[in-house]
Amino acid sequence: MDLLLLGGTKFLGKHIAETALRRGHRVTLFHRGLTNPGLFPDAEHITGDRDGGLDALAGRRWDAVVDTSGYVPRVVRQSARLLAERADHYTFISSVSVYADFSVLDIAEGAPLLSLEDPAEENVAAHYGALKASCEEEVRSAFGERALVIRPGLIVGPDDPTDRFTYWPWRFAQGGDVLVPGSHGRGIQFIDVRDLAEWTLRMTEARAGGDYNATQPAGNVTMDDLVQACRNVASVDSNPIWAEETFLHEHGAAEWTELPLWVSAKMNWPGFMAINVKRAVEAGLSFRPLSDTAMDTLVWCRRLRPEGEWKAGLDAEKERQLLRLLSSGK
Repeated sequence: MDLLLLGGTKFLGKHIAETALRRGHRVTLFHRGLTNPGLFPDAEHITGDRDGGLDALAGRRWDAVVDTSGYVPRVVRQSARLLAERADHYTFISSVSVYADFSVLDIAEGAPLLSLEDPAEENVAAHYGALKASCEEEVRSAFGERALVIRPGLIVGPDDPTDRFTYWPWRFAQGGDVLVPGSHGRGIQFIDVRDLAEWTLRMTEARAGGDYNATQPAGNVTMDDLVQACRNVASVDSNPIWAEETFLHEHGAAEWTELPLWVSAKMNWPGFMAINVKRAVEAGLSFRPLSDTAMDTLVWCRRLRPEGEWKAGLDAEKERQLLRLLSSGK
């Protein structure tokens, strides 16, 4: 298969490219040449900019396109319209953040989506979900039934630039008391980047169409499962100290950022970690053991994670302060 990847040098795109090359596909990567430009010497690299710099793609043809780097509808419209007559199939990586109401459980693909009040809005940080939903519409408008839209939950594993999962195996590997938010049995959802990459490529090979949520099935993994997996792969003794949500809120601990994978009851988003993935599972989506994801992420973190400040996780001094307050009963 002649495969065009829009992106392909970072996280999910990188793993899709690795998988495609391993499976014998002819891979073209379109990117700006800024991130990991030396990757994949066996692939064709075309340097350009999605926003107004697609000329290098004109006059070419591919069997399929996988778009892992679309965030702004105006920009996605350019690639989708240009490639509609140059590719047979278009896979767009969206997000479960497109859904309008996380106060309900068991959100399936037909649930209402967010929309932009201002169609010209392009602030991704402020309107990520609504922008992704509009990007989906641009792809469907250009490709119709030839479009596959995949809506992952939190993507985790080696090469994760966000630190939102990596923090946990890394922190338990530091040993000692580890502050953990909420209850032991709180359900969490995420998907290993390698599982997502493999399944995305299989669906693209099959020219599948339609919309699919893609994350762990609701109820498969609890926060305690993650804690135990992280303790098991750590090479030192560690002790989880569970803190109630009221305590954490009272003392200024930030959910999702300082304590990744914590979405509190206060948010009234029970559906955010209870997405329905029945359709994807029936289409062959499978999941490796949690222990493998925790171990491989820790190994990557120790060997290859770029140096610099953590983008998620508690500062060590703040964690010590919270643990002292918790032990004192304050």
